[in-house]
Amino acid sequence: MLKIIFLGTPEFALPSLNALLAHPDMDVIGVMTQPDRPAGRGQKLTPSPVKVLALENQIPVMQPERLRKEPEMIAWLHNFAPDFLVTAAFGQILSQAILDIPKHGTVNVHASLLPAYRGPNPVQWAILNGDAKTGVTTMLTDIGIDTGAMLLKAETPIDPDEDALALTHRLAELGGDILPKTLLDYAQGRLTPQPQDETLATHAPKLEKTDASIDWSRPAQVIHNKIRGQQPWPGATAEIFDMLVKILKTRLSPPGLMVQAQDGPLWIEKLQPPNKPPMSAKDWANGIRKK
Repeated sequence: MLKIIFLGTPEFALPSLNALLAHPDMDVIGVMTQPDRPAGRGQKLTPSPVKVLALENQIPVMQPERLRKEPEMIAWLHNFAPDFLVTAAFGQILSQAILDIPKHGTVNVHASLLPAYRGPNPVQWAILNGDAKTGVTTMLTDIGIDTGAMLLKAETPIDPDEDALALTHRLAELGGDILPKTLLDYAQGRLTPQPQDETLATHAPKLEKTDASIDWSRPAQVIHNKIRGQQPWPGATAEIFDMLVKILKTRLSPPGLMVQAQDGPLWIEKLQPPNKPPMSAKDWANGIRKK
């Protein structure tokens, strides 16, 4: 039985945690996640999805603000004497002292086919760059940013109209599929870590709110990739009829609201006007015309 402490925060981490909880050879003895954060219109303190799942399964939960700066939290990890730390979108950088705690090491579930797209937004950048495929890599964490030796990979095609939210959900499931095998095979010496080829490394830097603005002078495919690659954050916005509108879904062919791009039309299928719920672009345009 492998003793595991799981470190994760958002929904992406849930399939990985569920896979460990369901496996007969895994014992999740503790969970670390980000502190509760304000959310929603009322800004009520809200627990992370990982915390909710852990408490439902009566697993001890710790919520460090900055784990590597909190000796009592590091001592908590030491006291459990885990075989593995497993991270999946935890959201904090681990120190070497933390990485040295588990018997077999720290395994991370990363949403790209490493060494491609190291960094915080691998799913988004795969779509932004128009890639035809992506996947998930389990890897041994080191003190670099997604630079550790690779263990297992799972590959999947990217649908030409798939947005980042949908693709993230699929990659999360893939991560849960390969994680238990990764831990068992590595612990039993059946899996040899493969160093990453630095000459093939690419990066997926953090997207900012300022990245939302659409430039209609770009090619239609580039704009289409931007809109689907930046859902739900930072989104994609444009001024249409003197309104700053969120563009939620586009197509490269009808139907929809046609906008001229550099090399031809792009069809807006779904959008969100200011202070309104999401709606079809056609319905919105008809309403504007009536006014």
